[in-house]
Amino acid sequence: MSILRRFSPQVQLFTKRSFKSLKFPGESLDEITSPYLIHGIHVFHCPDEVGIVAKLSECIASRGGNILYADVFVPEKKNVFYSRSEFVFDPVKWTRMQMDEDFLKLSKMFNAMTSVVRVPSLDPKYKIAVLASKQDHCLVDLLHGWQDGRLPVHITAVIRDTDFLVLARYMQILSGNFLSSYGKDIINIHHGLLPSFKGGNPSKQAFDYGVKLIGATSHFVTQELDGGTNYRANG
Repeated sequence: MSILRRFSPQVQLFTKRSFKSLKFPGESLDEITSPYLIHGIHVFHCPDEVGIVAKLSECIASRGGNILYADVFVPEKKNVFYSRSEFVFDPVKWTRMQMDEDFLKLSKMFNAMTSVVRVPSLDPKYKIAVLASKQDHCLVDLLHGWQDGRLPVHITAVIRDTDFLVLARYMQILSGNFLSSYGKDIINIHHGLLPSFKGGNPSKQAFDYGVKLIGATSHFVTQELDGGTNYRANG
């Protein structure tokens, strides 16, 4: 790997794997594990050139942060650089807003294609659904990571070996590409105002029309919003 040219012989030993809890001179273990420090993650992708690792380290260290893990990859014969760094920092000394500004400057300096920083304990968690099939070891690993707080996500559902999907107050529109790729029936369940009262404010439409009682309906999902054939209605 061409990345080896950038490090001294002593550090080259680490370039084939993660920097496992790499400590810098003058830092104690107590300082690294201080309860006042929180974790951050930075992912970087830019054209390859000399000095990127040094500037990444300087960006974090200049704000009192400490790098715990750093994965760096430079493919042979390709002028691209990839890195993923995990670090700890004091949020009082390095605010979240200032962190974004610092990494943005770094991104502009190296014309980065990707520069993403996440602070799991401060940033909103992504809502995800996990699709699994057959062996469950990958699912179990994901769930353990989620429960331990190592994954900055909120797992809302686990879906496994389904024959069809059911949407219950799912307030998003499924694209035509998704429907054609999935290729199976999808049923949408919602209030009984549909299909009579479509579009925005269906409750107001029904009230203005004089409706006194509603139930629930379900229909097959198509590319046309709420336009699929009714499957069943209860009122």
